[in-house]
Amino acid sequence: MNIEILKSKIQLENDRVLLLPFEHPRNLELKEIIFDNGIWKFMGMDLKDESDFEKYITNTIKDKTNGICYPFLIIDKLNNRVAGSTRYGYLNTASQKCEIGWTWYGTDFQGTGLNKACKYELLKFGFENIGFRRIQFSADQENLRSQKAIEKLGAKKEGVFRNNYIAPNGESRNDVYFSIIKEDWELLKAERFAELLLG
Repeated sequence: MNIEILKSKIQLENDRVLLLPFEHPRNLELKEIIFDNGIWKFMGMDLKDESDFEKYITNTIKDKTNGICYPFLIIDKLNNRVAGSTRYGYLNTASQKCEIGWTWYGTDFQGTGLNKACKYELLKFGFENIGFRRIQFSADQENLRSQKAIEKLGAKKEGVFRNNYIAPNGESRNDVYFSIIKEDWELLKAERFAELLLG
C-alpha cells in the first residue's frame, strides 16, 4: 500500500468532475452552497452561519493534517463551480482500508450524475494507486437517497450499525454500511462505470 501518496497533493479528474485537495483556496466558494439544512440532516452536524463555516474549514484541514482523512473539493466541470466536498476517511493503513464519505453536494448538483463521476475517481485511485483492500460507505438508516446512490456504485450492503453517531439534537442514529473490496473492483469498474472508462 502506498501511504506516502496520501501526503501529496492529489488531484483527480475526468470529463465531468475535478477533485482538488480541500485546502485549495477555492474552498471559500463552498460558502455559496453550504447553508442548506437539507444537506446536513443526516451528517451529524449543522452549519448555520459564518462561524460554523470557518470551523468546518479549519476542522477539516486539521483532520487531514493529523492523518485522519484526506478531503477533497468537488468541482463540476460543466460550469466550473464548486459543487461540494468528499473525503477518504477512517484511514487505516494497517488493515489497508478506508471509508469514502462525508460527501455533500449543493442542491443544484444533486441527481446530476456528478456523484457517480466523483466516486469513480475515488474508487479507482483508492484501489489502483493507494492500494486499499477495502473501501466502505455508510449512510443514515433513514437516508434512503444516499443508500440508493451507494448501491448504484455496486457496493455490497453489509448491515446496520446501531447508535453509530449522535445527531446535533443529541439523538442516537443508526447507519447502514456497505463495502467494495479490491477483488470486486475490476468487474464493477466495467459494469457500473463503463461510460467513464471511455472518457
